[in-house]
Amino acid sequence: MDNSESTNSLASNLIGTDIANLYGFIDKDNVHGLNLAVPEDAKELIKPWDQRDSTATYADSGVDDQIILHVPFTQNVRLKSILLKLGRGESTPTHLRIYANYPTIVDFADAETTTPQLNISLLEGETGVIEYPFRVAAFTSITSLSLFFSDSVGGDMSRIYYIGFKGDAKSAQREASSKLEVRAANTGDAPLVDRVTEKAGGQQTTAR
Repeated sequence: MDNSESTNSLASNLIGTDIANLYGFIDKDNVHGLNLAVPEDAKELIKPWDQRDSTATYADSGVDDQIILHVPFTQNVRLKSILLKLGRGESTPTHLRIYANYPTIVDFADAETTTPQLNISLLEGETGVIEYPFRVAAFTSITSLSLFFSDSVGGDMSRIYYIGFKGDAKSAQREASSKLEVRAANTGDAPLVDRVTEKAGGQQTTAR
């Protein structure tokens, strides 16, 4: 039973991430970066959720281990977390600074004199996609992010395989709320949703 519960919990987490994935709201054509070995590779980091573990495409830093990526969105979004798959070993960046709502990319000079909205210490030795949560209050109306990766383990080069975001768009949030209200009023789906929510909450808060 314990194994089954773990499997179900994991599946729920993956499904939830897929539903809340903001891939469709990223302005992929205008994603670009600074200090990339191949500048066009910035766009290759924005992948659909089902390709998150692919290592076929990636971006490497150029002259040192620092990379800045500019990720614009097609409309205002509320961000809950960033999802990252990074290089392993010496190519793993260990520090990420996030700057929100700059109309153009934050360059390296700006980054040294501007306070980021968030400083993250990145995990080392991870092979899969890792989710780093945001303080949602600071990321409620976001049009673009500049991501400054640095301090690779080896100090010479950083590699990134995948960047994604979890959250919702304001228009999508309103539409979902409207549909849920109609569905709850006309069908018996609402109790099922309530039960699933309660079960998920129980898994997080109760140890059995």
